[in-house]
Amino acid sequence: MKYLVQLTCVALSLCASNGARAEDAYEYGSAYKTASVLPANVIAGNHYKIRDTVQSDGFMFTYTVDSDFGVFKVTGDYALQKLLNEMPIIASLKDISRTEAFADSVVHAAKSPLRFGEGLITDPVDTITGIPRGLFSIFENVGEAVTTESDPSEDSRAKQALFVSSWKRDYCAKLGCDVYSSNKVLQEELNRIAWAAAIGGLAVSGATTAASGGAVMVFSTVRTADQLNEALRAEPPARLRLINEEKLQGMGVQDALIQKFLDHPAFTPRHDTLIVDALSKLNGVRGRDRFLELCLRAQDEVGANYFQNVADILVGYHTKVARLTEIVPLLGISAATASNGRTVVPVAWDYGVFEKAVAERMDYAAKEFAKRGLSTKFDVWTTGRASAKLKAEASTRGFTIVENIERTIPITQ
Repeated sequence: MKYLVQLTCVALSLCASNGARAEDAYEYGSAYKTASVLPANVIAGNHYKIRDTVQSDGFMFTYTVDSDFGVFKVTGDYALQKLLNEMPIIASLKDISRTEAFADSVVHAAKSPLRFGEGLITDPVDTITGIPRGLFSIFENVGEAVTTESDPSEDSRAKQALFVSSWKRDYCAKLGCDVYSSNKVLQEELNRIAWAAAIGGLAVSGATTAASGGAVMVFSTVRTADQLNEALRAEPPARLRLINEEKLQGMGVQDALIQKFLDHPAFTPRHDTLIVDALSKLNGVRGRDRFLELCLRAQDEVGANYFQNVADILVGYHTKVARLTEIVPLLGISAATASNGRTVVPVAWDYGVFEKAVAERMDYAAKEFAKRGLSTKFDVWTTGRASAKLKAEASTRGFTIVENIERTIPITQ
């Protein structure tokens, strides 16, 4: 009996030791010095400074940015670039709001029948429209029966609300910023100026932003196509939704899935439009509905940005390497088979490491794809980088990692 107990203890000890060694085989997210992650000229600039340490979860970096406008915390290189783009725009808008012309315009605007305008000036906006959700949903597709005109010579409240929203879209398009940004400081300043300009007659020149200094470019990416930018500028969210619905229906996506995707709170109308536009470029590729089902997994803006970037990567491979044939979900990841006999795995991470979840997905893919007769030669295209260990482990499993793919294919900002 004593001998059996000793054997059991030895066995348990070996299991624990092997388990520890197995765990040691993986890498984990950790803190990094900002200087080792970003170019020196990006760490500090006009109106901001990025803190010395960034945190990684094994895939995405989280940055803390101290600025003249408050402290911002953003996750992902994509989100950081967007925030830095917004800094000089916020500064310029704040400069405008200090002028005498702005003060005069606010006085004039306050006399208009648009009584909810004060809220647009004083309250940051959580919604992506720039108009409080309840009001915008009412006024966006308004008919004459619900308009109120206190003076026949003035526009109705509904028309004025739409005018404010339209002004914001036009202004942001000229300055290259996202009118649907979740940056509350940017939205508050946009609302101040839009109210004064659209209703109060304030004249605003886009040249004022250039005086505040342009944004620092962190990453080499290609901007949205002009045609798509024009649609985002010209069309209100409700119209964009109809356009996206029609495109998805044309792809054969079921109405129930279309509504779930377009109703998903993590995605702004801009996310929706960019993703749908990308899917429309994958003409003839089976499984585009499966990609939308994967999109439903997004929990927040980080997830929405991720799927938007992944959609761009799929289009890039489809147009520059080989035509895709079918999108095949891979434990939450959107792999796609291609006509060149390979399978592309698009991932939009900042710095990938050999994490347990990654290893499991690679092992699963190799077995599952072989079982289904699909290609087990995988091209992993990522917008970021990968650790040396991840690249080595991936290579032994038949996965070739191509880093910084945004340098060669369009990834919309």
